[in-house]
Amino acid sequence: MKQTGIDSRTADKTSTDAILKILNTTKSGLSTAEATSRISTYGPNTLEEKKQSILLMFLKGFWGPIPWLIELAALLSMIVKHWEDFIIISILLMANAIIEFVEEYSANNAIAQLKDKLALNAQCLRDGNWVSIAASMLVPGDYVTVSLGDVVPADLKLCEGDYLNIDQSALTGESLTVEKRTGAIAYSGTVVKQGKMSGIVINTGTGTLFGKTAMLIDEARNVSHFQKAVIRVGNFLIITAFVLIAILGIFAYLRGENLLDFASFALVLLVAAIPAALPTVLSVTMVIGVKYLSRKNAIVSHMTAVEEMSGMDVLCSDKTGTLTQNKLTVEAIVPYREATEKKVLQNAVLASDGNGHKDAIDELVQHSFQEKYPDTGLSDYKLKKYIPFDPVKKRAEAVYQFEGKEHSFSKGAPQAIAGLLDDKSAIGFINEKAAAFAKKGYRALAVAEKAGYEWVLDGIFSMYDPPREDSRLTLEEAFDLGIRVKMVTGDQVAIASETAKQIGIGSTIVDAAQLDAISDTEASKRIAAADGFAQVFPEHKFRIVKLLQDENHIVGMTGDGVNDAPALKQANIGIAVDGATDASKSAADLILTGKGISVIIDAIRSSRKIFARMENYTVYRIAETLRILLFITASIIVLKFYPITALMVVLLAILNDVSILTIAYDNVQTSKKPLKWNMHYILSQATVLGVIGVLFTFSCIWFAHKFLHLSQLQLQTLVYLKLSVAGHLTVFLARNRGHFWESAPAKPLWLSILLTQTLAIVFSVYGIILPAGIGWQNAFVVFGFVFVEFFVTDFLKVMLNKKWGYISG
Repeated sequence: MKQTGIDSRTADKTSTDAILKILNTTKSGLSTAEATSRISTYGPNTLEEKKQSILLMFLKGFWGPIPWLIELAALLSMIVKHWEDFIIISILLMANAIIEFVEEYSANNAIAQLKDKLALNAQCLRDGNWVSIAASMLVPGDYVTVSLGDVVPADLKLCEGDYLNIDQSALTGESLTVEKRTGAIAYSGTVVKQGKMSGIVINTGTGTLFGKTAMLIDEARNVSHFQKAVIRVGNFLIITAFVLIAILGIFAYLRGENLLDFASFALVLLVAAIPAALPTVLSVTMVIGVKYLSRKNAIVSHMTAVEEMSGMDVLCSDKTGTLTQNKLTVEAIVPYREATEKKVLQNAVLASDGNGHKDAIDELVQHSFQEKYPDTGLSDYKLKKYIPFDPVKKRAEAVYQFEGKEHSFSKGAPQAIAGLLDDKSAIGFINEKAAAFAKKGYRALAVAEKAGYEWVLDGIFSMYDPPREDSRLTLEEAFDLGIRVKMVTGDQVAIASETAKQIGIGSTIVDAAQLDAISDTEASKRIAAADGFAQVFPEHKFRIVKLLQDENHIVGMTGDGVNDAPALKQANIGIAVDGATDASKSAADLILTGKGISVIIDAIRSSRKIFARMENYTVYRIAETLRILLFITASIIVLKFYPITALMVVLLAILNDVSILTIAYDNVQTSKKPLKWNMHYILSQATVLGVIGVLFTFSCIWFAHKFLHLSQLQLQTLVYLKLSVAGHLTVFLARNRGHFWESAPAKPLWLSILLTQTLAIVFSVYGIILPAGIGWQNAFVVFGFVFVEFFVTDFLKVMLNKKWGYISG
């Protein structure tokens, strides 16, 4: 058993010096060699997952309602000594178990790989240098820094820094933030809302308070639309099967048939009719789609998010970095009164983070200053305190010791700096220049300093973040896909309007502050009509999402900061953009590893293809089940004989389901509209395909009986071949709402169908496994009937879909 560090409650009452002594460390951190050694002692900084053994995972395939039915059918076959049926049923049972095991094992591996990509990082002092390492590699004794937006990676004893405001709701359920200062404990899994501090790792993994809590709780999961759809389809088919088998049972009893023989056949029929492979095929389709998305710079954190994404009809998108390039350049520097351009830029640099944790604006001002004034050093300024940029206060501040006096420097949004000033002339200057910059689409940053008791304005400078080259075209593509994109930005209305004009998103930009003073009803109307929102705060994002959802929209919301997390969680699809904080990633359903709105639209397009494949398979599976059940029931009642044997039913199930697994790779057209589970469409489409198939099968039997003069055993084989060939061709009918030729099937799909169909034909022609061979001449008669059925069904399907409004006419 691995050792644990210092219990958080004990550490809370222990001095920092004592902690350092107990853990044999210093504020200079550990060496790489020592950290590696401690990993073997304490184990990785991860929560142990209860992993099911491979053997138990395999045995699960023999336990459950469907396997029980198959096992009962096998037992009955053995009792009545139908050994051939017993062998085939046993093969079906084993095949289902193997397929389920292979696909679950593959899905678990895929999810594990995605989790690795989502692994959190930590800023850690190793070998005397600040480095970013995987949080899983932290050990007790490490020295780390946490700041705004970080998820605390381990239990920490805070040692240096001013303060932290931490969201501990993951532990306590309380939404109010908790202030932490030197000597306090920051708990693993909590989120830094404000501030920046450094601390010693006192415990990791399951030794943390979060880890201990997690071990006691099983995560509750909501049933997704996907799972509900599978359950509804399964229930519909099972109820249908039981009703029809009950009717057959009554007829068998009235005719004085051997009820044990009938029970054996009825159970096999039920097992073959129930879509045992439905959950597996749909899950495989989703897993393959998720893997594809990860290669396209979009990592899905929740598998069912694929389904939600396909139905998204409103996307609330950040401006910076998503619609724009997030490549700021300093355009113009305007000093105030006696100040100079150099002073404005220099003081902006002094108001930046000097410890290597720079944001984009810090990097911009430092790069611009070094480029313009390469010979100017700032080593005489001794940093005493740094307060990082706060998304609420919208400014950063640093305090220095210089020439024996304390100097403060602040840079931030014009309105935030104006709030520090008493000089009305300076405030007017800021407002005037900021408005002028905004009309050109420029962002503005104001700089002020304080050497005594009063803040003094240094000046203001403009920054320009040009639109991404692909934004306009991508927005047009989004519109074509039925998605309304609404821009969300914290910038001023003038800047937002100019950007909206440049990218063609629309001209109706709403100041989010206006939403505060109106009712939800009025706000909903404003939000629906808006093309974008300016001067947005996190609480506005949440309300915008909620009110759009109240109007039955499926909403996607992008975000990158810790304060975006509530809106990301509320959205149907929370999207953490490239470079987002750990908190945003934890709340998001989709994490982008590439920049730009085109990544999101590509992900939506891919999700719709994934959904279409699932819908196509569902239509096919229901159609085939109805075809078999209705045909056999009608045959027994009307023709008074079993048209196919139990062995044939099982063979149909095995060959068809194995080949149809490749539908996960099929070519499909991208829907121009958001997609949702439409059970009316699925059931009506499947019923049309199934009923037409039954009618043509009876026509084939009549023709064979009238003109081919086959024995009953040959007639059964001919029926099997008809059901097999028609069943496989049904896939090509189900995969398009329009005509079958409108979209070519993928190579894996038609190759697998060709292979399994070749086996079915050979078995039928030569009587392998089946009751009797029918020869090639009779096989070609079946092919003729099937191809006529195929084209007639396709024509009727399209005609009815136009009438019902599923396709445009």
